This record gives sequence, structure tokens and C-alpha cells, in this order.
Amino acid sequence: MSLQASDPWPAVPTKRLLLRAPQPADLEALYEIQSDPVSQRFSASPMPSSREEVMQQLDDWLGHWQAHEFGYWAIALREQPEELLGFGGLMLRQVAGRQGLNLYFRFRPQAWGQGYAAEMTQAALALAFEQQQADAVLAVVQPANMPSRKTLERAGLRLKGSLANVPGQPADLLYEIAAAHYAEMPRLPPQATPFGA
Repeated sequence: MSLQASDPWPAVPTKRLLLRAPQPADLEALYEIQSDPVSQRFSASPMPSSREEVMQQLDDWLGHWQAHEFGYWAIALREQPEELLGFGGLMLRQVAGRQGLNLYFRFRPQAWGQGYAAEMTQAALALAFEQQQADAVLAVVQPANMPSRKTLERAGLRLKGSLANVPGQPADLLYEIAAAHYAEMPRLPPQATPFGA
């Protein structure tokens, strides 16, 4: 399957960020992030071996947008919409043996420590619970990835268990936030996590 341009779904502005559907033209930015050893240091998956591999990943993301009208966003500053900081958001995936909304984010290292992941996560949870009427949102993270874990915990996700996803690697941790817990949470400004996004 080759990359296809997605429909022009409206971008989601937050206080500082612009969250939009990815486009085929984002391939180079995605490849740079996914093949950066620093941004990949907590990923259990191997770094991509080629642009074709990343093209398939981006194509899958675009297909999800076509099918569901939401998915992982391309993330930029509102004042600099052409310079992508990273990618993240929600996609329907099989997690822990069930289909659910998976929360994901990955940013360029130079964007870490600014609270961008927390800001994007708030927008993703609002999408999940206020627009999609989801029962829960899941996230999978490596145990050593303390910056991402703190970002998830500050957003209200709770540790639910572990998943042995990759042979020879430590089991990933499964986080979850249920709709009822989200409804009870105060809407606080996002906090930056040192050494993380």
C-alpha cells in the first residue's frame, strides 16, 4: 500500500501546540524521529532499517485516519506549524488481548522537558472521553522510561499490569485510565517532565 494523502481533517489547537492528521510529506520527519537512537532509547522495538519501513508505519496511521477519522497526530508548535516536534495521540489497537484506544507519543529530543507530551495527552484524553465516548484509554511503556511514566501518571493513568511483548526484553508496563476516573479529575495545566517530552 502506498502513502495516500488524507482528507483535510481540522487540526486541534491546544495552548501551545497544533495537532493535525499526518500527511505523506511527514515521512522524513517521522523517519528522523524513529531512527534517532536518543528518541528510541526506551523503545522495545528495533529502530527502522529503512525509510520504506517507516513509510509502511505512516501508511498504517493514515489508513486509521481514513477508517476512523482520528489517529496519531503530527505535532508542531502553533507558531511554527511546519516544524514537527513529534507524533502522538490515539489509535485503536490490540492491547493486552483486547481492542482499545492506545495512547502514544514520541518527540524529538530537543523538544523534551517542555510539557508538550502532557499537553498532547490532555487533548487525546478529551478526544477519547468527550468525543469518542470511550470506556478507557491504555498506554504501554517500558519500565525504565520514567519520564513517560510520570507524564502518564500526572494525566491520570494508573499502572494496571505488565505485558511480555518482546522476547528477551523486560516486560512492558500497561497503564489505563477509565472514563469514570477521567470524569472526576480536575482539569489542571499540563506539567513538564524533566528529561522527557
